[in-house]
Amino acid sequence: MTTTKKRLLPGRASVEVSEEDGVRFLHLGGDAIQSAILLARPDDLALDYTRAMMAFLLFQPLPREVLMIGLGGGSMARYIHQRMPGTRTTVVEINAKVLAAARSMFHFPADDARLKVDIACGADYLAEQAESADVLLVDGFDDGKQPAALCTQAFYDAAYGALRPGGVMVVNFMAQEKKLDVYLQRIETSFDDRVIRLLAADRVNLIAFAFKRQPRQLAWAELKKRARELKKSHALPFDDFIAGLKKRNPHTPAVLKLRSAAAD
Repeated sequence: MTTTKKRLLPGRASVEVSEEDGVRFLHLGGDAIQSAILLARPDDLALDYTRAMMAFLLFQPLPREVLMIGLGGGSMARYIHQRMPGTRTTVVEINAKVLAAARSMFHFPADDARLKVDIACGADYLAEQAESADVLLVDGFDDGKQPAALCTQAFYDAAYGALRPGGVMVVNFMAQEKKLDVYLQRIETSFDDRVIRLLAADRVNLIAFAFKRQPRQLAWAELKKRARELKKSHALPFDDFIAGLKKRNPHTPAVLKLRSAAAD
């Protein structure tokens, strides 16, 4: 096992990169892993939680506009850009050093007609949007901790406003986050209780999906049909996602209920 670590662009918010057994990791302000890339297969999603966040495809298989808060190494944005030619992706990243590291060390592409990165505060940016996205991915961390500005009631209200009808917000949480229940309750308030959960395969990350004006029930048969179609173009474990959704959310043999477990 070989591990190397070096600091890039030191300062108030340090950006560090380490490598171990063919995997390169991004760290922000500490040792927590913010992003990863498989050097032999850079186009794959290396971390379980990034794959779990992509389960949004079960609910929005062909989004026109994806908005992301938090870039990291850019693995999800790169994945969407490469594999979803009908989708335009906008990423909001507060730290220009992170963007520099993503492009120099993590194969993140330059802006083009379908990909744009804005250096800005995600909370401020979101407050200025109005029904502009089909999917909103929230993955903002600083050494394993979510910035307070990305967890407020006002932020989740703005997230609801930024989505088009039928849109979905996807939020990455640490499963052991002390305020997880508080944050989930805020999301439920903003999204009319249309919230479900998925535990990532690593069991370290819990992914919340919140829906704007979606039906309160989705048929398992339809989700399984979408999974079969998605597997033709995405090497992602959709069957595992469906099984995980059944474990964490209210449902019947026929339908998944888009509401929190606390609502039952």
